[in-house]
Amino acid sequence: VQLQASGGGLVQAGGSLRLSCVGSGRTFSSFTLGWFRQAPGKEREFVAAIWWSGGSTYYADSVKGRFTISKDNAENTVSLQINNLKPEDTAVYYCAASVQSMLVFITEASRYNYWGQGTLVTVSS
Repeated sequence: VQLQASGGGLVQAGGSLRLSCVGSGRTFSSFTLGWFRQAPGKEREFVAAIWWSGGSTYYADSVKGRFTISKDNAENTVSLQINNLKPEDTAVYYCAASVQSMLVFITEASRYNYWGQGTLVTVSS
């Protein structure tokens, strides 16, 4: 499985961005697809995830209400809509895929088998 993330950029606080992650190599079927981010000098942190089968979603508390994860089965794509961006959202955003439909470990990066290359989001104040 190869993941290709895109959509990052420089945006002012309060603005919006839509990140996309296209998968190739196989269909996602029962996968869990997630977004993580890593700010400068900080550890990678979980942002959001979606179960490919059924579409249930899960969010980090820090992004609830501003971030929306979604999927497009036909395009084998998972997206992350980010609204009301804040300077603290500045980070490299990574998409990731786990071959399992999981809940207990959904926030743990080590449980994801495949990673995209990351896309940089910079929010100016």
